[in-house]
Amino acid sequence: MHVNRQNIGKFWPIPRKGTKYLAVSSHNQKSSIPLIVVMRDILKLVRTKKELKLVINKKEIKINGKEIRDTNYPIGFFDIISIESLKKNYRASLGDNKKIVFEEVPDNEAVRRTFKIIGKKVLGKDKIQLNLVNGRNVLTKEKANVDDSAVFNFNENKIEKIVKLEKGNQVFVLKGKHTGKRGKIEDVVERGGKKLIVIDGKDGKVNVWVKNVIVMDM
Repeated sequence: MHVNRQNIGKFWPIPRKGTKYLAVSSHNQKSSIPLIVVMRDILKLVRTKKELKLVINKKEIKINGKEIRDTNYPIGFFDIISIESLKKNYRASLGDNKKIVFEEVPDNEAVRRTFKIIGKKVLGKDKIQLNLVNGRNVLTKEKANVDDSAVFNFNENKIEKIVKLEKGNQVFVLKGKHTGKRGKIEDVVERGGKKLIVIDGKDGKVNVWVKNVIVMDM
């Protein structure tokens, strides 16, 4: 599938001028960029889709610790791309201009990713199933609540740490008019049955709905 370049997501760091059509992600299209666009047009590590296929066929690309076979695999916020032949890792993040950016990270950081917890189910004594934002379900004994974050280690296939949605912790705004802002939680309040947090960042304080942020391990 393809999309007219004029209709790509506002968070794509791609010029509006160029080839008329660009590939779209195989799923999660509203919140991701396809691997081919990342590798060819943003990181400029391949020149063509054919080159990317050759790299993929050599099993050199992993996303969040998983080998990828799809040139249109979706890359979303905080996903980690590892390229074995180059010995490089890139984490997708969000810049101040609300565009996705790719930051190079060392190997010890590339084995873990922070996920927002969007669901929780108690299965038995000391056994809890956490539903993470990307569709991953994890069994754990860690105490956690919806809207907290889980730091997941891909090599060990387990949760390393729970980061609580509480005063003093750092958050990153992913949606809404304050997209791209980050700062420390100064307060958590209830309003109309929904949670709102006060974030103290470099540009001052802002109020943001909890559904639009992720707590980060910083």
